[in-house]
Amino acid sequence: MKLPVSTEWVLHCATTLAQLDPGASASAAQLAQYYDLPAAYLTKQLKALVRAGLLAATTGPRGGFRLARPASEITLLQIVEAVDGTSSPYECREIRQRGRGALPPEDCRRTCVLAEKMADAHEAWRRSLAGVTLASLPPSAPSRTRLRLAGTV
Repeated sequence: MKLPVSTEWVLHCATTLAQLDPGASASAAQLAQYYDLPAAYLTKQLKALVRAGLLAATTGPRGGFRLARPASEITLLQIVEAVDGTSSPYECREIRQRGRGALPPEDCRRTCVLAEKMADAHEAWRRSLAGVTLASLPPSAPSRTRLRLAGTV
């Protein structure tokens, strides 16, 4: 499974916001500069997290993004699904019923074994991400992060 690069961006940004002092926020421009990302596109991705209820946004000179609820209540799966959707990356198109090797319809009443295995793998991936909250991740340099986003370093 290959996810868009923006998935990495929002995962890191949400993790960074989780490391800020309670109630503190960071602007999309600050986060974009911190990670050397395109601000306009990052803003679009962060707004998807706002729509999903994972982040809150405030406007004005001291505005920015912050967690909308405690880090212990935000999972990696929720973040990924907010920007990438919930559909499975595998779609069975029943090619076993096409071409020179086509099986008759009566041999295809049961779901394709490959589609079943891919669905199982997708569900295992989802369960794994659902079991990880932002609060359960080790900090990745919280004091440095706070100082840089506060503009004091």
